[in-house]
Amino acid sequence: MNGKKYDIIATGECLLDVFAEKSQDGKSMLMRGNPGGAPVNALAQAAKLGLKTAYITKISDDIFGTYLKSELEKAGIDTNGVLVTKDCLTTLAIVSLDDNGNRSFRFYREKTADVMLNKDEINYDLIKNAGVFHFGSVSMTAEPARSATLAAVSRAKESGLVISFDPNLRIPLWNDLNEAREIILYSLEMADLVKVSDDELIFLMGHGDLEKGMKEIADRFKIKLLAVTLGPKGCICYVNDRIVKEPTFNVKTVDTTGAGDSFWGAMLYQLISNKKDITSYNDKEISEIIRFSNAAGSLTTTGKGAINAMPDKQSILECIKNVPYLNP
Repeated sequence: MNGKKYDIIATGECLLDVFAEKSQDGKSMLMRGNPGGAPVNALAQAAKLGLKTAYITKISDDIFGTYLKSELEKAGIDTNGVLVTKDCLTTLAIVSLDDNGNRSFRFYREKTADVMLNKDEINYDLIKNAGVFHFGSVSMTAEPARSATLAAVSRAKESGLVISFDPNLRIPLWNDLNEAREIILYSLEMADLVKVSDDELIFLMGHGDLEKGMKEIADRFKIKLLAVTLGPKGCICYVNDRIVKEPTFNVKTVDTTGAGDSFWGAMLYQLISNKKDITSYNDKEISEIIRFSNAAGSLTTTGKGAINAMPDKQSILECIKNVPYLNP
């Protein structure tokens, strides 16, 4: 960590993923809540693998916010940058799952706690004490959290941190998709390490040629490593002017919530733990990094929720050794 207190620090939404289903008698709805928010999910996976992580956000002092803060601490995430407010409620993401475990979201997020984080409330000293800064676009869908996020990223960049970015595009949260594209592209200008889904890459580039789009994005924004997740088809990375692909694993998927975040947390863990410059990796080493990350994401889909389903290192290694690849 080069003397830094934290390996990764992140900012962004901290919310409750709410899964709803009818009771067996059909007379009521049963609700189950899990901690969520893409940046914090990635931190949780990295922390589970042994990294020192910290989070900057604002949460409510309501029953949901109190639960979220305790779950962050239980996951090994430092909460010194987490503000607690009495003035706002907790963001809720209502999650719907189809028969294959794929999820869709609806949000209750009007002036909720994480949205109301102000740039003057950020603990910038925490940022200077980290090696990697991670963020996404959900916290930039509305003010004042948008300005707070950009201020945090700018300070991290000025302080020499490696910048990690996952757009995690949630279309229902944006009033204007052109604005969404502009803000995500602006964020890419500051990023060194980027994860996007195949759908997000198509949204940004306006065409479906993934390899062409990856090269265009990486070259335009001078990104050191660009990972495109492909769901059941695995991942494709563009690094050192080369394309490296890896399939994912044939596990029994129950819930895909948090799989991409687990993937990215596992990838950041390896890039940080290896203590190597990205330019020194060969294709075999990149394949091994993707394989480990794919296993983490795959195993996360075998349980319900995100953080609670994330695997430890031993489980990931056993998956790589024993579980066959998925050939969709």
